[in-house]
Amino acid sequence: MLALLTLAVALGLSNFAAAIGIGVSGVHGRVRVRIAVVFGVFEAGMPILGVALGQGLAASLGHAARWLGGAVLIVIGMTSLISAWRGSRSPGEPGTGQSWPVGRVVASGLALSVDNLAAGFALGAYHTGLAVAAVVFGAVSVIMSLAGLELGAKLGAGTSDRCELIASVMLIAVGAAVAAGVF
Repeated sequence: MLALLTLAVALGLSNFAAAIGIGVSGVHGRVRVRIAVVFGVFEAGMPILGVALGQGLAASLGHAARWLGGAVLIVIGMTSLISAWRGSRSPGEPGTGQSWPVGRVVASGLALSVDNLAAGFALGAYHTGLAVAAVVFGAVSVIMSLAGLELGAKLGAGTSDRCELIASVMLIAVGAAVAAGVF
């Protein structure tokens, strides 16, 4: 169980880092919960998908999953950056959470959890209980995402006029880190 928790925390670090970036933009209550739950569902679901797809696909995906996830996060970050740069909000207006619609949250959750496919392949090889692993991965992800969102909100409170720009740059940095294999 300790190995499973350690793996869940290691895989959840990218969610934690992305959640900090999202939190800086000033998302509130229900949006935070929605983000954490979506991230948790993907963290729990991808290992199941990994086991279902089997070992053959693991070899063909290899490091491409990491690159794909990183690229999607960078694109989401760049889109947010361009939107913030164009001034979709008035200066000084704090984030309202409206800049994180369901589609963007789902795309981010998917991108952040692509690396969990490999974890699913490993879980299948080691005969780990898939249901237990999915619950542990999902719960750890939700907890880490909520903590990251809270930390990001505290960091963003002092930078309200630039919070969307900072959040976008942080999401691009997390995407680059995921692609580089840091997370």
